[in-house]
Amino acid sequence: MIELKPKADGQKLTASISSLSRLSASHKEALVRLTLETVEDLLYYFPTRYADLTEVGDSTTLAKGQAVTLYGEMDKVEVKRSFKGHVPMTTAYIKDISGRVRCIWFNQAYIGKMYPDYTLVRISGIVQEDSRGLFLSNPQIEKISVIPERGSTLFEKHIAIEDETSDKNNNEPSFLTPVYRETKGLTSLYLYTLIKKAIQANVLQEVLDPIPETIIKKLNLPSLRDALLYIHFPKNEELTIAARKRFAFQEIFLMQIKQQRERALANNALAYGIQRDEKALSHFMSQFNFSPTQAQVDAINGILLDMERVHPMGRLLEGDVGSGKTFVAACVSHQVVGKCGDNGQRLQVAYMAPTEILARQHFESFCDYFKNSNIEIGLLTGSACYKYPSKTDGGITTISKSQLSKWAHDGTISIVIGTHALIQKKVEFANLALIIIDEQHRFGVKQRKLLAKKKNASTSKLPHLLSMTATPIPRTLALTMFGDLDLTVLDAMPLERKKIETRIISSLKRPAIYEHIRGELRNGRQVYVICPRIDEQDEEEKQKRTLKSVNEEAKRLSEEIFPEFIVDIIHSKMKKEDKEEVMRDFLEKRSDILVATSVVEVGVNVPNATVIIIEHAERFGLAQLHQLRGRVGRGKDQSYCYLFTESESEMTMRRLKALVEAKNGFELAELDMKERGIGMLTDGKQWGISDMAMEAIKNPKLVEIARREAKALVEADSELISHPLLKQLTEEKESVHME
Repeated sequence: MIELKPKADGQKLTASISSLSRLSASHKEALVRLTLETVEDLLYYFPTRYADLTEVGDSTTLAKGQAVTLYGEMDKVEVKRSFKGHVPMTTAYIKDISGRVRCIWFNQAYIGKMYPDYTLVRISGIVQEDSRGLFLSNPQIEKISVIPERGSTLFEKHIAIEDETSDKNNNEPSFLTPVYRETKGLTSLYLYTLIKKAIQANVLQEVLDPIPETIIKKLNLPSLRDALLYIHFPKNEELTIAARKRFAFQEIFLMQIKQQRERALANNALAYGIQRDEKALSHFMSQFNFSPTQAQVDAINGILLDMERVHPMGRLLEGDVGSGKTFVAACVSHQVVGKCGDNGQRLQVAYMAPTEILARQHFESFCDYFKNSNIEIGLLTGSACYKYPSKTDGGITTISKSQLSKWAHDGTISIVIGTHALIQKKVEFANLALIIIDEQHRFGVKQRKLLAKKKNASTSKLPHLLSMTATPIPRTLALTMFGDLDLTVLDAMPLERKKIETRIISSLKRPAIYEHIRGELRNGRQVYVICPRIDEQDEEEKQKRTLKSVNEEAKRLSEEIFPEFIVDIIHSKMKKEDKEEVMRDFLEKRSDILVATSVVEVGVNVPNATVIIIEHAERFGLAQLHQLRGRVGRGKDQSYCYLFTESESEMTMRRLKALVEAKNGFELAELDMKERGIGMLTDGKQWGISDMAMEAIKNPKLVEIARREAKALVEADSELISHPLLKQLTEEKESVHME
């Protein structure tokens, strides 16, 4: 992730947090867990939400989901451990004049010692509900000396937060209290107190704004100093919105600056110009037993047009599961390996996949595609190497890694397919002209760049880059994350593919569905069963709701429902080698039913799997459900997707019906983004972007403005000589986000 803050030169900003206040050993350990070391780190530790202290409630008017502030007295305080997991926690009731409400603080046993029975407190939190009724989980708590009456001067004084460092609205009290993410031994209130001490020490005087003042004024954004004040000590909600917009824009703008600079560098580098051979391409495409869709033809034409240039292409090919991205990759590869480099040897292609089993599948497909040519293909993974065709029988033969590396280096092998093993320094190419990265978002930023910047053994030319993904990505997210790549979308499915029959199933219809599935299994077909969790939940979670887990469901299916069939499991906590083995067994039909978490949403192609059950379908995002559904429907047989849900709420039914009726995954991804937010669409850590910026991406206008301003700035000053702070931020070492 690109950092929001530049390297500070000011002594106050770079000072240790201990310069603000004497820290206990537990406080120091907690701050380290939150990666907070300097005063500047504190300033950029933003609130997750705000408690509105004017919305003081009472214990009789609470509702689930309500943000509330209560004044009262601690009662029946108890420190104990949870039934399962033995998590230390404090439980208590808060009594006010109307009644009382239950509170639980997980991993905060010290609350019981600091706030014993009869202590007067103010608490703020979100009302939740379980089988015992309404309660507050981990609410913010503060000791008070007297319970003020609403509307009194005492009440106003008690909840007012003075901003001693700002001369703006200094007499206006703030009724918004920031709530920060906590950790064991460190409360939100303590963090707030530290940040307030930092502001009172005038540290903002040392803050430098990296965004040019012209852009700040043009977009009517607050300055960096004001934004830091507004986000920690807002006088009203409008100021918090302005501050968050400022920081979201800054993060997206910095990403765009970096990507525009990379584009500029690519335009100055040299690559092989691949001239299109129409006759050879038509002959190659004619060997397939299907006609390409117009979307595939357009994608091939666009990619080949880009590759005619002598500057490296950067293109992202987005296509729904089953839309034919591999066919596009094969056609483009055929055009590359049909040409020769400056040394008279064939140009080469490197094709990187995220898993060994998927790399093996691509290898076997390419062997079939190129069986009538004299093109040699290699497979390089962490565990084995293969070559096609062998000199003895023309089939696939095992070779050593050193032999494959030698043949790639001297140009004997034209296409090398593999996992991240392709990144190894010892793997060199004679004339690498094209790199294809499949499911590219599953690789870290550093991994992708190491492969994309591989230079050839005999020339300094860089390869063209074609990234591919089956994950539906809304346009604004794609422009933010892949601003250095041009976008191509495969928005049509092959005509011969049968539509997957998708149905929403209630618990009453389970028996009939199981019988239908039994018929599929008896006909030799296979089944996926997706569960939202790996293990059985603890007793407290069970009281809220029973969620099916992989281990529980696999046992139930094998013992009670389908005892005559072989059931296997796969989930994210398994070792990589074990996951590969399970998927290989399922692919080769050594198991009939695969019970899994969403770890299988992108992966190996199993044409024989015709049914997928998704338990608690309402728990998944629409785009993710679409990805999971894409695990079936890969063969010639009719396939089925059953969405099992215990919820019959209007929202659940509306969302699941959208999945049944939607034309493609991109439509669903856009809907998911609008309804549930980017964070529900994909993991922010995976993309290397903050939650604040992820939510801002829902605003296409903000993304377009950031892109336009970044492009204009880089075109005028590509080395950022006039913008040293921007250069410093965008050249920070990138984090590598692994799956």
